Parts: sequence; structure tokens; C-alpha cells
Amino acid sequence: MVEEITEKEFYKRIKDGLTVIDFFAEWCMPCLMMAPILDEVEEKFKGKINFAKINVDDNSEIASKYGVMSIPTFVIFKDGKEIERFTGAMTSEQFEENLGKFLK
Repeated sequence: MVEEITEKEFYKRIKDGLTVIDFFAEWCMPCLMMAPILDEVEEKFKGKINFAKINVDDNSEIASKYGVMSIPTFVIFKDGKEIERFTGAMTSEQFEENLGKFLK
């Protein structure tokens, strides 16, 4: 399962390599729909991409800093810098396709 982190852990997690952060909320239906897909994709990309999720209600400052206006928003970081983002629910195939281009 994709680990939920806090703002304190955020910068440490995105610092090295490729990391996908899922900005979500517990009350968000598309976020809940994406949870099992995120878990599945994390398993497929194990060792290549790190995954974590951050609750926007509990960590509003970091969500605001990164301009997260709608959820779920998936932000991809490489060595601490944002390189891509996508928003909304999608299939596991679409999610994998969005991530696959960063592994070439």
C-alpha cells in the first residue's frame, strides 16, 4: 500500500530519484477510486519509482505551495524538482502510461 506521509516527511521523500506524490482527501470520491490503482501501479514500478500520498486537509500548506487546486493530483518529482503532474481519476493503464515515459 502507498504510504501516507506528512509535510515533515515530504521533502525527504522527493529528494532523490523519481517520486510520485498523490495529493488526496478522504472525502474525495475520485481519490478513493484511485487508491487501489495507485497500490497496483506502485507494485509494478517497485524499485524504479517511489510513491507516497499526502492528505490535503491535514497538509494544506504543502498543497498550496505546489498549487494543488483539484484532487486527486499526482505530482512527479525527480531529485526534488517537479517534472510533471496529472489530475483526476484514470485507469491503471493510463496511469502506467503517464509514468512509463520517465523511465526511458
